[in-house]
Amino acid sequence: MSVSYPNQYRNYCVINLPRRRSIEEIKNSLENPATEAEVIEDLYELNLMLDEGNKDVAELYPTLSKYNNTTSPNVQTFLAGIYRKTKIPDAFGPLVAMLIRNSIAQSVGAAHVNNKSANPIYLPPPFDPNEEIGGAILDYLA
Repeated sequence: MSVSYPNQYRNYCVINLPRRRSIEEIKNSLENPATEAEVIEDLYELNLMLDEGNKDVAELYPTLSKYNNTTSPNVQTFLAGIYRKTKIPDAFGPLVAMLIRNSIAQSVGAAHVNNKSANPIYLPPPFDPNEEIGGAILDYLA
C-alpha cells in the first residue's frame, strides 16, 4: 500500500490499495500502526466500507477514538468523514474539540513549513480539515 499526501498542486491523498481487508484486520492495524500512512490507509478502507453500506464500522469507535486528539489534518479529515457517516453519538464531542483546537491553532498563526532553508516559506496546508469536521458536526445537528 502507498499514500501520496496532499501538496500545493493536489488537495487530497492518493491511496493505492492492492486488496481489501476485513474489519478485524483493519482494527488490528489501527491498534498498532507503524506510520501515519498506515492509519490513513485503514481509515480510507473503512470509509469505502461505509460507502458500500457496511454497518459494522460503527463498532470500531473505541479503536477509532484513540485518534480523536491527532493533529494530522489527513487523519482528522478521514475521521470526520467516518463519524459523519456513522453518526456515533460519542464522536460528537471529539469533533467539536477538533474544530476548536484547529481554529485556535490557526488563529495563533500555526503555519505549514514547506522548505527547510534559512528563510522558510510559510504556506497554508493544501486543504482545511475544518471543512470536513464542520460538515460532520452540521450533519449531527441536522
